[in-house]
Amino acid sequence: MNFIKRAGITLWARKGRTILLMITSSVILVFVMAGLIIQNAALTAAKTATNSIGSTVTLSADREKMFAEMKSQMSSSDSSTTTTRPTIVQPTTTVAKVKKIAALSNVATYNISNTASVNASGFTAVTTTTSSEQGGFGGGMGGGPGGESANQGDISINGVSASSAVSAFTDGTAKITSGRAIKASDADSNNVIVESELATSNNLKVGQTIKVTDPADTSKKTSLKIVGIYKVKTSTDGFSRQDPSNTIYGSYTLANTLAGTVGKVSNVTFTMADPAKTKTFTKAAKTILNSSKLTLTTDESAYKQAASNMKGVASFASKIVWLVAIAGILILGLIILLMTRERRREIGILVSLGESKVKVVGQLFVELLAVLIIALGVATAAGTAVSGAVSETLVAQQQSAQQQTARTGAAGGGMPGQGGGQTGNAPTGGMPGRGGGAAQAAAETTNIKPVLTPAAVAQLGGVAFLIALLSVSGAGITILRMRPKQIMQAD
Repeated sequence: MNFIKRAGITLWARKGRTILLMITSSVILVFVMAGLIIQNAALTAAKTATNSIGSTVTLSADREKMFAEMKSQMSSSDSSTTTTRPTIVQPTTTVAKVKKIAALSNVATYNISNTASVNASGFTAVTTTTSSEQGGFGGGMGGGPGGESANQGDISINGVSASSAVSAFTDGTAKITSGRAIKASDADSNNVIVESELATSNNLKVGQTIKVTDPADTSKKTSLKIVGIYKVKTSTDGFSRQDPSNTIYGSYTLANTLAGTVGKVSNVTFTMADPAKTKTFTKAAKTILNSSKLTLTTDESAYKQAASNMKGVASFASKIVWLVAIAGILILGLIILLMTRERRREIGILVSLGESKVKVVGQLFVELLAVLIIALGVATAAGTAVSGAVSETLVAQQQSAQQQTARTGAAGGGMPGQGGGQTGNAPTGGMPGRGGGAAQAAAETTNIKPVLTPAAVAQLGGVAFLIALLSVSGAGITILRMRPKQIMQAD
């Protein structure tokens, strides 16, 4: 009789054993399928996340060279009779060059940022009294410690290309509560957004106009139109010279006009479309800048964290696949071995009748393979549901570990709210909380969506075939080594 037909008859005749094998095999293959789906989805999500988050390149002043210049001036002052304090000129480039750099192929978005200090006119800045100020350490609004300029105003105008690109808004530290944000179309206008506490204390509404003055010349007044109100979640830490509520956002052209630096730029953040081409972009941007006093700093922390999250999940899923597959081989191998010992008489009779030992082993393999095919169908149907629940847990654990690491690093990294990557006087962050932007962006983007794909089914089929082959091998070796007489006597 054909050994394949004989395998079918055996499976049908011993329904209880067949059902037990199907249940065991289904459980094993469901977890293998879940691992394969999570692994494939995580690798896809890692690629998608890195491309969607991207890396950033910040154009800013080279602080090392600025301080070297200051030291040189101080040395010159010491060798002469002059008592003039050394001054540092903030290096800048032109808006035209920045736009030329922004036109490079790998730039997704860019944000020009600058700042200007002004005084409130007709409204009052928010003041914060702290114990440190009472002791003379904290400093007040416009004349703080450390030799701050006497021309320091009580209001900070943060100029940006678009407020939506500012880290305070992207990481959730600040949020528009009324009106709209600052857009690229606000260039060359006096449109601004003000903080809710400043607006509340002065009864300011969207659509109203406020005035600010130059700290050095109060006769120079500028009218600003409020187009939006935002709320900041953080508060002053007692060491800041200015309350965060006194930060007003407007276009970079407005800040340039107020600061007297029209057409000049010293801080720009470029977001890369493809993180892998960041170095190529940096090289091309340096050629356009042609300045030794400005530097381009790459920040790849956000997309690297996103990729790390997903690769960690993929790695864990891969381990699940291997562990479950090995466990499946051992479990089914043991079951087949025990079943073979119970079927010695049957096997002995078949071999005595002239049946090839290879075909006897083949029968065992076909029996298990038929069971695994049915289990494959069960695993395919249930795999997506199981993988969804498991993947959510794995991603949550991975992100929790990453955030804990970030918090631990931030705890020893200086004052609260001093995020990494801030260079020069860039007001890009504008507020405390910049350090969490990368972690927040990565957390929001690194979600995986388990999807059953033909590739996953094919991989599971390969795993099922391998399990059947290796499981039967142990019993097969035992059968092939024994003679018919030994088989019958052993029974």
